[in-house]
Amino acid sequence: MAQTLQPTSSSSSVPQNLVLPESESETDPAYSISAFDEPQNPNQNLISTPTQTPTLLHLSFNQDYGCFAVGTDMGFRIYNCDPFREIFRRDFGMRGGIGLVQMLFRCNILALVGGGACPQYPINKVMIWDDHQSRCIGELSFRSEVKGVRLRRDRIVVVLVQKIFVYNFADLKLLHQIETIANPKGLCEVSHVSSPVVLVCPGLQKGQVRVEHYGSKRTKFIMAHDSRIACFSLTQDGRLLATASSKGTLVRIYNTLDGSLLQEERCRSSRDI
Repeated sequence: MAQTLQPTSSSSSVPQNLVLPESESETDPAYSISAFDEPQNPNQNLISTPTQTPTLLHLSFNQDYGCFAVGTDMGFRIYNCDPFREIFRRDFGMRGGIGLVQMLFRCNILALVGGGACPQYPINKVMIWDDHQSRCIGELSFRSEVKGVRLRRDRIVVVLVQKIFVYNFADLKLLHQIETIANPKGLCEVSHVSSPVVLVCPGLQKGQVRVEHYGSKRTKFIMAHDSRIACFSLTQDGRLLATASSKGTLVRIYNTLDGSLLQEERCRSSRDI
């Protein structure tokens, strides 16, 4: 049975058989698994599916950009980038929409959120999927729709419209809550190279970015743009941040440690971004 942790609860539970990668090496037995390294027969799915072409609901890259995951109205699929190929798929049928899917490098653990007209799971829950067992082994339940999920080897970050929850991956203990401005796109990024953890999210003001340096326990606010933040990207080590606004004419690069503006690029139009 999947285990549930309410974000407002002080209790914690650890899903059994939760296998997490412990090193940067893809040769680590806890990290490298055949299901994610070799293409599988597309017909080897959880259930038989009709020939109808699924509708794309979500796409996200894994942490090293070597793979990407696709959520559809019938399940999810994992692709290798170079060489490009489908590695495997999990089809849940006509009522199996996956609105968010997030990989953890190439290991067997993924985060899934239901989506589409007929979601496979509630849209207010993050399901922890173990592909070794082809089932969910844990879940995080919230009072509103989940807008985004980010994974590290040691953290799960869940994004709601105006709040972000940070959990310890090993025991699903709630570590931090962050209030944000309305964030319907689920904007949030975390560093992926070892420790310390750096998290970036919208602040409480229009155009503001909040940077959490968990190693030094410091919070930095950057007034990145005059208009609403449309997107941002963080380097693997969390030191550099690129931002763009809803106007889409400027891309700015900041030092996350001191908030200084390092570079600014002007685009000809918002369509360039």
